[in-house]
Amino acid sequence: MCTGACSKFIAIPLYVLAAVSIICNIMLFFPGFDTEFAATDREGDARITQEVKYMGGLIGGGIMALVPAIHIHLTSAEKCCANRCGMFLSIGFAALGVAGAVFSLSVAGLGLTNGPLCFWKNTESPVPQWGTPFFNSTGDYLSDKATWSWCVLPENVVEFNVGLFSTLLVAASVQLVLCCIQMVNGLFGCLCGTCGKE
Repeated sequence: MCTGACSKFIAIPLYVLAAVSIICNIMLFFPGFDTEFAATDREGDARITQEVKYMGGLIGGGIMALVPAIHIHLTSAEKCCANRCGMFLSIGFAALGVAGAVFSLSVAGLGLTNGPLCFWKNTESPVPQWGTPFFNSTGDYLSDKATWSWCVLPENVVEFNVGLFSTLLVAASVQLVLCCIQMVNGLFGCLCGTCGKE
């Protein structure tokens, strides 16, 4: 496979993964598909999980992956960037994509480990309060579904966060692999050419 064709093969999934990351991050701002919690979230009176506000999916998995995807796609286009210089630049843009994927991966991992912010109570803390009940659990709550009922509001917030942060985790992992492959592909394209006619 020519390096230009490989670039097209890498860029198209990056577009899809960037869109998935952006959509997941935006959805995380509205737990339970309800705007009430985003509207009432204030400094000192949080209603949205802190890791959502880091915007790992929007910035890291979205914008920082979309910019390389556009350039990597252009390296596969005839008479545009399908030359050694374009392939050389794609290495730098793919490195930007790697940085974005690592950021998104880190934020999603933190979101899964710390758990959601919710209005919660349990037998040890019978007075309902806003907080992150699974913060010190090191992610153990993920395998203990009985503890998910501690969160009263937003409804089903644990399932909501686990599903979306897991999707972000998978998307960022695939983005990381694709951008690393493009860095190697760009190096070969820079050194050996893009398999063009000239």
